Amino acid sequence: MPLSLSPKEYQMLVEVAHHTHDPRQVHRAQALLWLHEGDTVDEVATRLFTTPRTVFRWIRRFHDRQALELPARLADGPRSGRPKTVHGIIDTLISEVIDGDPRPLGYHSTVWTAPLLRQYLHEVHHIQASRRSVGLAMARLGIAWKRPRYDLARRAPTWRQANGGSNGASQAARVR
Repeated sequence: MPLSLSPKEYQMLVEVAHHTHDPRQVHRAQALLWLHEGDTVDEVATRLFTTPRTVFRWIRRFHDRQALELPARLADGPRSGRPKTVHGIIDTLISEVIDGDPRPLGYHSTVWTAPLLRQYLHEVHHIQASRRSVGLAMARLGIAWKRPRYDLARRAPTWRQANGGSNGASQAARVR
């Protein structure tokens, strides 16, 4: 099925194929250019490792969107599925409270944790966010903390003696 492109469309598709960084748009532009040059849908589909049905969709979308600019004509179509609901929304809400103390808001904690932020988002803003969504938002905001841990390497070399124990040298002598 040869495709007939106007000289302007042809030139714009060449520009997209050479200068766009989105590989999906590049493939679609290449497919339309090859079809214009006389390749069959099956040949184009094989060359781009896709199905002929997909190539037909690209052609139909290109024709159906003639009123739009060329990049929009090559863009993905609407997709089904649940949209992202909290991405980007909870970032600002978390950044507003993360530096403060949770106790004035009625929480029995001195620091914010991901589960506590999740509870806060639900109770105050009526947003259901998963633990993973809160964690990802914290990563995007550059917020990271670790639980306090005792680090034995930070103890003074004489800590055993201060606690009534012996130092490491005398323990090594006792073991021999």
